[in-house]
Amino acid sequence: MKYLHTMIRVLDLDAALRFFCDGLGLVETRRKDYEGGRFSLVFLATAPGEPEVELTHNWDQADAYGGGRNFGHLAYAVDNIYEACERLQGMGVTIARPPRDGRMAFVRSPDGISVELLQKDGALPIVEPWASMPSVGTW
Repeated sequence: MKYLHTMIRVLDLDAALRFFCDGLGLVETRRKDYEGGRFSLVFLATAPGEPEVELTHNWDQADAYGGGRNFGHLAYAVDNIYEACERLQGMGVTIARPPRDGRMAFVRSPDGISVELLQKDGALPIVEPWASMPSVGTW
């Protein structure tokens, strides 16, 4: 068995791509628009050939999807958790669970998908403002 991808439905494809590509650093590996079904599939990965996230965008969807929390979360290892959180925070993303331990943080995509960020190769030294920053919302 081989893991292929995880699919999530997104309301605003541009906002989702900004979050996953500009914020998290994923790259678009392929895209297919289905005129007859009125939807698009956009596949993202950390690098070509790696497991993918499939963003499904239904063109006529007007309301946000519910149940994102039931999905669980995506998880990515990052080179520097503080820099990743600063970049996302600079884009207006709320750091729901800050990296107080220098190792783990949680954020949410524009569609409410929980994303766990884990420091690659063990925890970084604990620093402010992260060490005393409280968690907010759900993650």
